[in-house]
Amino acid sequence: MDEVTDADFGAEVLAAELPVLVEFTADWCPPCRQMAPVLRALAEEEGERVKVVQLNVDQNPETTNHYKVLSMPTFIVFRGGEPLKAMVGARPKRRLLEELSDVL
Repeated sequence: MDEVTDADFGAEVLAAELPVLVEFTADWCPPCRQMAPVLRALAEEEGERVKVVQLNVDQNPETTNHYKVLSMPTFIVFRGGEPLKAMVGARPKRRLLEELSDVL
């Protein structure tokens, strides 16, 4: 799964052709680590419909603050450069797919 930074967020997320699911994550966050295999599986299975990336909040405060992310993990779906949907907290893959169904 790709990581994005403050420096490349515009090119990798906002300018992407596919919808992008961004996980705002941190190394110290146990629920974030729990989501890693779920997100890898989602990226493999749905890679033609959605791009999945991670942004480390501690290393990228500019983007984190811009989108007012306060809890980890926070997931925001972007399409056409705009945030469409935000979700907070770990969840199973099935539930994540259900929540993404209206934006993919």
